[in-house]
Amino acid sequence: MVLALTQNTSRQREILETILGNGWDYMRGVLTGGKPGEPQIPTPEVLRNILVELGPVYVKLGQLLSTRPDLLPPRYIQSLTALQAKVPTVSWSLIEGVIRQELRHPIEEVFTKIDKQPVAAGSIAQIHRATLKDGREVAMKVQRPGIDRIVSQDVDLINAVAELISVTEFGKNYDIVTLADEFTKALQAELDFTKEANYTEQLRENLAKSRWVNSQELTIPKIYRDLTTQKLLILEWLDGKPILDAPIVPSDRESQGERKRRQEIATLLFRAFFQQMFIDGFFHADPHPGNIFYLTSDRVALIDCGTIGRLDPRTQRILVEMLLAIVDLDAKRCSQLTLELSETTQPTDLIRLERDYEKMLRKYYDLSLSTINFSEVFYEILSITRKNKIKIPGNMGLYVKSLANLEGVARGFYPDINLLEEFKPLMTDLFRRQLLGDDPLQTVLRTALDVKSLSLQSPRQVEVLLDRLTSETLQWNLQIRELSSLRRSIDDSANRLSFSIVVGALIMGASLLATGAPNPQLSILSDILLAIATLLGLWLIVSILRSGRLR
Repeated sequence: MVLALTQNTSRQREILETILGNGWDYMRGVLTGGKPGEPQIPTPEVLRNILVELGPVYVKLGQLLSTRPDLLPPRYIQSLTALQAKVPTVSWSLIEGVIRQELRHPIEEVFTKIDKQPVAAGSIAQIHRATLKDGREVAMKVQRPGIDRIVSQDVDLINAVAELISVTEFGKNYDIVTLADEFTKALQAELDFTKEANYTEQLRENLAKSRWVNSQELTIPKIYRDLTTQKLLILEWLDGKPILDAPIVPSDRESQGERKRRQEIATLLFRAFFQQMFIDGFFHADPHPGNIFYLTSDRVALIDCGTIGRLDPRTQRILVEMLLAIVDLDAKRCSQLTLELSETTQPTDLIRLERDYEKMLRKYYDLSLSTINFSEVFYEILSITRKNKIKIPGNMGLYVKSLANLEGVARGFYPDINLLEEFKPLMTDLFRRQLLGDDPLQTVLRTALDVKSLSLQSPRQVEVLLDRLTSETLQWNLQIRELSSLRRSIDDSANRLSFSIVVGALIMGASLLATGAPNPQLSILSDILLAIATLLGLWLIVSILRSGRLR
């Protein structure tokens, strides 16, 4: 299980030293030959330190884990959310080499000016400002040299750690090996900047068609496709500041106009993300303060569209209904919707699930809706699913994390924001779409065909039903879950009871023969019957003990 971690290479040794140095007790016991007992994942602080010290790839893995509040408790999510790689910037000579390798034309023919100092640096890439030959300002996202080789090298090690964690209770409940495979694929996908370009263009196109959001007020950077490759992303440069650093942040001396503008921006952001989540089913999944800019042109921009979440129409419907059930404090409906959303195949204790929801919702009985933090409510819902071992789709983690980030940003510059009030004006449109779809005419025609098919088939089916009723040939095929096991249990009990009666009869018969036996032959028969009864009785006792069902 730890073979991949114990091979004699410099990277493996570095990982072992980092783990031992941070005092992960379980791994320390395994690697020193001790008996640490049941495996446990590190504490949030230890896990964070290990990931930071292991470098950019593991920091990125931690960032991906922070988008899965359906798997990790809130204290882990909080510890990993602000995780940033301590990576130095790459020298211009190396970055220039990557750019020249990726461009189809000499760099001098494409750009008139490039700022050699990066404006930002991350674990996968760093960003430089540049000017095209036609004068347009652009941002160049350039992949760190050799990062693809590092990712490839560390993927096997990540999978080895997943195998180690798979024997923990957490690993067993959430199929950690499959999750590790998903995470490593996501890491590898981030190395292809053409995917991020596709995501950005899709979001931009959806925003342009939106009936809820004015695309002139909220923008997404334009992609320069002819210059973009797997390792080089060229996009429109946007002048502005992260939204919480902009002048619209609350201050002691604010005008009524500034306060109104902050409210308008909060509404704009919520509508944009509601559009993405509940209409498009394709949303920007990382709306933290650094990815929402307030531009000098008095517009708002969404940047860094590399992390995307998806919601299918069925999931969208369930989430809308879940929001309404929360508002109504309806624990029973919340439980039903959770099971409808889940991927769990094993039976769930519905009474316990409903009791957990009642306990959670009881906290909000006397609160005004304007004071409820809905992202915290959804985090609690994920906590309930973990507690009840209900597995839900991975995109739910991205949805809740995005909602939490969005609500946090909005409250940062407009504390009086009320998510429900922002959602109410859009509910009519959402329900209309769920009932009629995007093309009402097509939906009506499809419904008419279904009704026609039903009207043609129903008379014949009713005729067959009545015919079978009158001829007494109607048969009911019912299948009840767990009925077969119940039947086997009853059969076993009946057999043991019958066996016990037979043993008792043999003992009584032997006793009667022994007390009134006039000759030796009957006495011998009595002894034989008693011996048989004793053997059968012992066999019955052993079978009961082996079944383990004395109580």
